[in-house]
Amino acid sequence: MSEPLPIQTDDDLSLVHRIVAGDRSAFELMMRRHNRRLYRLARATLRNDAEAEDALQDAYLHAYRSMSQFRGDAKLFTWLSRLVLNECFARLRRTARRQNVIPIVDAPDSIEHADAMTAHDDDAPDEALARAQVRALLERKLDELPELFRMVFVLRSIEEMSVEETALCLHIPEATVRSRHFRARSMLRESLAQAFDLAERDVFEFGGAQCDRIVASVLSKISGRRTP
Repeated sequence: MSEPLPIQTDDDLSLVHRIVAGDRSAFELMMRRHNRRLYRLARATLRNDAEAEDALQDAYLHAYRSMSQFRGDAKLFTWLSRLVLNECFARLRRTARRQNVIPIVDAPDSIEHADAMTAHDDDAPDEALARAQVRALLERKLDELPELFRMVFVLRSIEEMSVEETALCLHIPEATVRSRHFRARSMLRESLAQAFDLAERDVFEFGGAQCDRIVASVLSKISGRRTP
């Protein structure tokens, strides 16, 4: 993988103008700026890593061909997000038709910053493992949310879009964004609470060889013998 390009001060419109003029480096800069957030959006929608990558690539190709249509009425990221969602929903519809299932193509929600869950270079191995396990749990529980709520959560809580931007991106009323976001957070909290309740039963699990060793040690001391 190539080294990330340095962050530049170009605003959305000037970057778009460079792309429209044929500046490939400007388009590369745009992708690197938004890759991570747009991938997470596609991944949350499709719930499949490979499909999300393919959808993101197709959305970028569409963006490159139609960049001249960007007028600056919304943020560039919002415009790109709509292209990504359109591609994802098209894939979901194709899959639904193949499976003879009626697709649910409205919007969903997610959880706090995934960035906070990523491991840092100076983390101890056990801390990095713990972070990875918690992140995997969050991703799994997020995948289990109904699509209507999952997408709203992703845009509002993970990507930190405003209510207005989320509504524009998903073509739904702002009131719907608020209600779905609230419901998604509630569902996610409940699901995570259930997972932690189950995990509590196994905390400091005791048995097997450990049990045998302690019992043998105590019995040995009672009888006045030393354990090996």
